[in-house]
Amino acid sequence: MQIFKNKWFHKFAKDEGIPDGKLWDAIMDAERGLIDADYGGGVIKQRIARPGEGKSGGYRSIILFRSGKNAFFVYGFPKNARDNINKAEEREFNALAKEVFSQSESSLQALIKRGAFVPVKRDEKSENIQE
Repeated sequence: MQIFKNKWFHKFAKDEGIPDGKLWDAIMDAERGLIDADYGGGVIKQRIARPGEGKSGGYRSIILFRSGKNAFFVYGFPKNARDNINKAEEREFNALAKEVFSQSESSLQALIKRGAFVPVKRDEKSENIQE
């Protein structure tokens, strides 16, 4: 399992103080089938707890997700800022998922090298997930 965040989400997580361990935990939940919303086409929404708080007042993240393969955090927002994404955004994320999941491994590595995607680092606070 490889987990990435796009450049936008990397900045969002840094600004909000969301550690990579919380992102690993969100993917661990998805791997267990605990998905907050499934938009189809490999697009899911997962809740992420605010540091020191629970998930109910935390963040929502949009993830391009293929179980056992790759996950890409592409958008996030505080729950108090909005409830959900709209239908147009849902279609855009579905199109993005189709594009991202069609990339070859060498194309993906080129995107990482260019900085379009940043690997999410596992830390001692995240649960162990099989690679």
